[in-house]
Amino acid sequence: MHSLPVFLRLAERPVLLVGGGTVALRKARFLCRAGARVTVIAPTIDPALRSLLETRGGVWLCRCYRRGDLAGKDLVIAATPDGTVNAAVADEARARRLPVNVVDTPALCSFTFPAIVDRDPLLIAIGTGGASPVLARAVRRRLETQLPVNFGRLARFLGTCRDRLRAAISDESARRRMLETLAEGPIAEQVLAGNEAGAGASLEALLAGGAQPRGEVFLIGAGPGDPDLLTFRALRLLQRGDVILYDRLVGEGILELARRDAERLYVGKRRSEHSVPQDEINRTLVELARQGKCVVRLKGGDPFVFGRGGEEMDELARAGIPFQIVPGITAANAAACYAGIPLTHRDYAQSVRFVTGHTRDGQLRHQWEDFQSPTETLVFYMGLVGLPIICEQLVAHGRDPATPVALVEKASTAEQRVITGTLGTMKAIVALEKPEPPTLIIVGDVVRLAAELGWYSKVEGRPVH
Repeated sequence: MHSLPVFLRLAERPVLLVGGGTVALRKARFLCRAGARVTVIAPTIDPALRSLLETRGGVWLCRCYRRGDLAGKDLVIAATPDGTVNAAVADEARARRLPVNVVDTPALCSFTFPAIVDRDPLLIAIGTGGASPVLARAVRRRLETQLPVNFGRLARFLGTCRDRLRAAISDESARRRMLETLAEGPIAEQVLAGNEAGAGASLEALLAGGAQPRGEVFLIGAGPGDPDLLTFRALRLLQRGDVILYDRLVGEGILELARRDAERLYVGKRRSEHSVPQDEINRTLVELARQGKCVVRLKGGDPFVFGRGGEEMDELARAGIPFQIVPGITAANAAACYAGIPLTHRDYAQSVRFVTGHTRDGQLRHQWEDFQSPTETLVFYMGLVGLPIICEQLVAHGRDPATPVALVEKASTAEQRVITGTLGTMKAIVALEKPEPPTLIIVGDVVRLAAELGWYSKVEGRPVH
């Protein structure tokens, strides 16, 4: 081990920073966050550094470094562009036996600054002994994506639990096991979700011995298909699931992110083939949670945009099952972005409307006269089968047959296709191109931008000008 990682308390301690440029600014920000009393010596100073010192009660001495400046300081940093000055600062620090850091010169350092993941009071420091700060930052970025922002809140909650657990559980090993349970179980999720009062009540019930293992349900929006478009929270909760109920729009790449031992239940629906009735899905969620399991209901897109998340949430609420809702990137946003079609645009569309295109008995029961505005973009979900009706009704109720239309098939995936045409031509184009579900329909003048702005896949069909 090249260095001993330690955490140094700097609150109200005097620290000297020699140098006034952007590098010194970065160091000063760290020092001020730790509560240090910072003195900067430099003939010139970055305006942002000067502002920071004024805000945090620091001092700027407008001059060059002189030997003796380190007197009365507890920590020293040399961050000037002059190697000779930096070496002189390091030499005086060694003579005074003060910890010193010389920027970009590991040989002169008695300590180095790590890359830091800050979830105060939880801190993670990553260092390479000065060998590769770039690598340390890369590791930090990976950790940032894995640790929820509210992890500090959880650390504080667990800290407040220690005295309570010590009074309630005399056996040290049993107390440690309880803390481990609190750190990763449902109570931790309550804290991370901001419900500390509920977490405290759950803890008291657990200590009183009256709490049975309690299940919970996560309704998670899986986005349009690309695993990279999952939110951090969605990924974290997905990896906690004991059982995963998923639909047809959830790809294998997303399912592979779940625990290997998690049970998978397919509850998808296809047109005219409702594999599992919605009422049965609702009952299954409740029954599994009552067995004490962590249940993930994984839905393509967003649970609350044509995803029946409201029905499932209502069933869970009536049954008294704790649940969380995790939004996902809805298909309309993903399809539009990946096709290069802005849903609103100052020159083309001032509003957007999401509409179901799913037919019942061969009919679409909409107030078609509400869809006449040429400055409103229409987005139809599940509308591939009903596309001829959609085009006919829009034209019949006032939309120009030359209005551009785009079909975005399998948005955000490697199989994505964008097929363009107009209300008057799209029926024939579909017969030729034969798109497959899931396909989103976008209607409006913004579609004209696809040929110019499409960045992810080629545009097929009849060009729209």
